[in-house]
Amino acid sequence: MGGCLSKSKPVEVKVELTLLEKDKEADVMSPNGKASPFSDCRPNGALGHSSDEDAAAAPLRLYKPRDYVEASVCHVKDMENGQMREVDLGSGRALLIKEHGDFSAIGHKCPHYGAPLVKGVLSKGHVRCPWHGACFNIATGDIEDFPGLDSLPTFQVRVEKDKVIIRANKQDLQSQKRSKAMARCSAVINSSTGFSHILIVGSGPAGLVCAETLRQEGFTDRIVMCTMDKYPPYDRPKLSKSLESTAEQLQLRSIDFLQAHDIELLTEKEAVAVDVKTKAVTFQDGSRMEYRKLFIATGSKPKPMNYKGQDVRNVFHLRTPEDANNVARLANNKNAVIVGTSFVGMEVAAALTDKAHSVSIIGIEAVPFRKALGEKVGKAIMKLFETNRVKFYMLNEVSEMVGHHGQLKEVVLKSGKVLRADVCIIGTGSGPATGFLKQSGVHVDSKGFVPVNKTMQTNVDGVYAGGDIVTFPFPGRSNKKVNIPHWQMAHVHGRVAALGMMGRPTEIKTVPYFWSAMFGKSLRYAGYGEGFDDVVIQGDVDELKFVAFYTRSEEVVAVASMNYDPIVSRVAEVLGSGKTIRKRDVELLTRQRKTGDMSWLIDKGSQ
Repeated sequence: MGGCLSKSKPVEVKVELTLLEKDKEADVMSPNGKASPFSDCRPNGALGHSSDEDAAAAPLRLYKPRDYVEASVCHVKDMENGQMREVDLGSGRALLIKEHGDFSAIGHKCPHYGAPLVKGVLSKGHVRCPWHGACFNIATGDIEDFPGLDSLPTFQVRVEKDKVIIRANKQDLQSQKRSKAMARCSAVINSSTGFSHILIVGSGPAGLVCAETLRQEGFTDRIVMCTMDKYPPYDRPKLSKSLESTAEQLQLRSIDFLQAHDIELLTEKEAVAVDVKTKAVTFQDGSRMEYRKLFIATGSKPKPMNYKGQDVRNVFHLRTPEDANNVARLANNKNAVIVGTSFVGMEVAAALTDKAHSVSIIGIEAVPFRKALGEKVGKAIMKLFETNRVKFYMLNEVSEMVGHHGQLKEVVLKSGKVLRADVCIIGTGSGPATGFLKQSGVHVDSKGFVPVNKTMQTNVDGVYAGGDIVTFPFPGRSNKKVNIPHWQMAHVHGRVAALGMMGRPTEIKTVPYFWSAMFGKSLRYAGYGEGFDDVVIQGDVDELKFVAFYTRSEEVVAVASMNYDPIVSRVAEVLGSGKTIRKRDVELLTRQRKTGDMSWLIDKGSQ
C-alpha cells in the first residue's frame, strides 16, 4: 500500500521514474546486464517476506535450465523512459518497463481479474491496474494496493549488444501470479483446543487478507478464521454479475491453500457473543474459543423490509452462491422482480435479462444511483436498462408478496400496481452485522457500526475490526470517521489490522475504488464522494462514454467513468499522491472538449 501512495508527484504514463537506492540494490533482474543471467535467480522474483528461519523452513523451488525461456524482445532504443510494452517470449507474455534508462519485467496481467497492465498507469515505481486500481511494485512484483490477493512474478532482464533480453520461468509466465512467502505456525496446539493466538471472525476480504498478512509478515502462532458461510472464502461481488457460478468457481483460496499456510478455517461457525473481559467468543453451536487478539470482520446483512407475505417462497436476498444459482434457475423464461436499485439489485436485473421472460425493478427513488452518481449518470444507466427491456416502477414500494401454494406469483405495490412474479430479489441495501456485539464491551454506534482508530483497533485493546462494519478515520476527509463498504477497502483494513496486531502500526493509505458491470459495460469509481454538491461531466453520458468528476466546494473528491480506461486509475493515482484536483481545472477542460486528457493535472494539481 505504502509504495502506491507516496507523496511523490503523479505523472502520465510516459515519465522519468527514480527507484529508491534500496530498491535498486534489491533488484535481482540484472537490468544493466552486468550480472550473470543465472545469478541469484529467485523463484518468481520474490524478495523475501518473512524471517530467515521462515525462509529456511519453506520448500525451495528448484528449476532446471529447460524450465526457463529466454528471448530478445526489443532494441534498447525502441522504448522511451516511462513506457510499458507487452512482449511475447514464446512460452508466454511479460510486461517490459523502461524507467530512468533501466529495464524491468513483470507479469502482464493483473492477478485480480486479468486486466492488461500495459493499459494501466505507471508512476513512481509501481503500475496501477486500469480496471480496479490494484498496484504492483515494478521491482519486486509485490502487490502494494488492493483489490486482489496475489503478487506478480518478476523476470530477469539484461542488455546485450543493445538488445533487451528477458529470461523467465515458463511456469511463472503461464500463471502470471504468485503468492507471497508465508511463515508456518510453530505453536504446538491441538486443533480442538479452544484457544487461538489470533481469532478472526469473518472470512471475507478483510479477514482473509488479515490472516495472510500475518503469515507474510512472519507471524508463527495459531490463526483461526471462523465464518458462518459453509465455503472457503469466495468472490462475493461476482454473485450478482454471474448468477450461475458455483462456490468453487468463485473461490478465492482453497482449503488446501489455507492448510498449507496454517490458517485454520472453521465454516458454518457463527459468532453469537463476545466477552472482552475473558477474551472469548461464543458460537451458535455452543462452543467457545478464547483469543489473545481478535479481528472482527463480519460484513453486512440485508436490511429488513416490511411487507405482507413474509412466508412466501422464492423471495431472495443475494447472500450465497446457492441464492444466486436458485435465482437464475427460477427466473428462466419466468417473471423476475427486483426490489431496490442498489448496485447488487441492478446487477442482478442486468444478469437476468437474457434468461427471464420479464424483468421489473421497483425503486423508492425517482432515478437509480442518484445519490451515488448524480442524476445525469443515473438517468443514462436507467435508459440502458430500459433499452434492454427492463421495466422500472420508481417512487414505489412493496406492499405484499402474493403466493400460490406457498410460491410467489405476484408482487403488489403500494401504488396498487400488481406485477407478475415467479422470483423476487430484494436489493434494498444492507447494514453492519454487529448484533452479536451487544454487551460485549466493544463500542457500537447508534447505526450498528464499530468505530476504530487509524490502526483498526476498537475501544478495547487487542480487539480490531474492519470491512463493512466499521467507521474509520479517512485521510481524504481530514481523518473524519466514515464507513466505506467497498470490497477493495476491506482488503486494506485487513492488512492494516494485521500489522497493528504485530506491533507494526501503519495507517490507511489508499483511494477507495469500486466497480460495477451491467450489460457488458463497466462502471469504475474512485474516491469518496459522500456529500458531493456538483458533478462536472466530460464526454457523452447518453452514449455511456464519459468521465464524471464529483466535487465538494471547489475540490474534486471522486470520479466515475464508463469506456474511458484508465482515467479512473489515473485520478486515483493523483488523489493518492496527496494532490488536490480543482473543480475549475476540470470545468476548463470540459469547455475545451479535452475529455480524457489528464496531463493538465501535473501542472494544475496542488498539494
